[in-house]
Amino acid sequence: MLKFVKSQPVLVIAFIAAAVTMFFVPPDSEYVGYINRTVLIELFALMIAVAGFRSVGIFDRATDIMLKKAGSARRITLVLVLLCFFSSMFVTNDVALITFVPLSLMIFGSAKDEKLRIRAIVLETAAANLGSMLTPVGNPQNLFIYDEYKLTAMDFIRTTLPSGIVSLAVLVLLTFIIPAEKCESPAEKKAEFRVAPTIGYAALFVVCLLTVFRIIPDWACLIAAVAAALIFDYKLLLKADYALLATFVCFFVFVGNIARIGAVNDFFRGVLDGNELVISLLLSQVISNVPAAVMLAGFTDKGTELLLGVDLGGLGTIIASLASLISFQFYRKTTTARTGLYLLTFTGISMILLAPLLILNLLIL
Repeated sequence: MLKFVKSQPVLVIAFIAAAVTMFFVPPDSEYVGYINRTVLIELFALMIAVAGFRSVGIFDRATDIMLKKAGSARRITLVLVLLCFFSSMFVTNDVALITFVPLSLMIFGSAKDEKLRIRAIVLETAAANLGSMLTPVGNPQNLFIYDEYKLTAMDFIRTTLPSGIVSLAVLVLLTFIIPAEKCESPAEKKAEFRVAPTIGYAALFVVCLLTVFRIIPDWACLIAAVAAALIFDYKLLLKADYALLATFVCFFVFVGNIARIGAVNDFFRGVLDGNELVISLLLSQVISNVPAAVMLAGFTDKGTELLLGVDLGGLGTIIASLASLISFQFYRKTTTARTGLYLLTFTGISMILLAPLLILNLLIL
């Protein structure tokens, strides 16, 4: 039990929060209305599609091609930062980091300066968190807010594009903190590539996008995801992040119950009114941006402000974005890990990125 609590702290907290509210609002027929079925189905289907792409070596092949001509540590870091930034738009920030951070640790494994490895990984982490803000499927909170507030694609792009452009420019400039010393990329991998499954997973990904943009119903997306897994690799069904899905369900129950407690509802609405961006950003620092999005959505109708707040809120503390913890876990398991230096570097770079983005959006809104 203790091991589970340590491995899934957000799920445990969400479950306790939901359970406590059930004493004030006993389970009834309205509970069914709390659950956003579409978001859960879209998340599940995307998990299957991305796991499928990984299983056929798509990411390995793409990485090998991109790194083939990179020579210096700075150029390799720039390539990895760009890979994390742009790939996270489509395969989510956590998948981008799961794919590229281990590669970085291998490339820079022989580096004499530990600061080099830390800076490279921190920049990649920031790139994945910031690039993922640009599409509804880039991260779970985007998908939730996009569906919850029924945003259009144009609404979404108008909201996130300015931050995306500025963040990319700052990230590129920050790669100059990496020395230009020579660094060899790893030998080309022999990734297993199978045509039929690749086409199948690509088709599933298209179905996911069509569901996100409300062109086809969610039940069709669910059927497509299960069918793709059963046809090409049933083990993919075991690779979905069910803990994340359960966390969403718990927060749906928590927020639904809180909204039915008049005094609490009025308090949150009063605090949030006109302060959606700042409050959601600050709350993300404590409970991370996915739970913050689900929790606060029940108390404001300003979806775009909330979207910006939780996306920018992924910068800051190490727990502000759960994806950031993925990179940290990979790094701290290395034999030369200096976790204190990592956390200091992470916080410093996050603040350098957050400051101009926050000022920009406060001026725009």
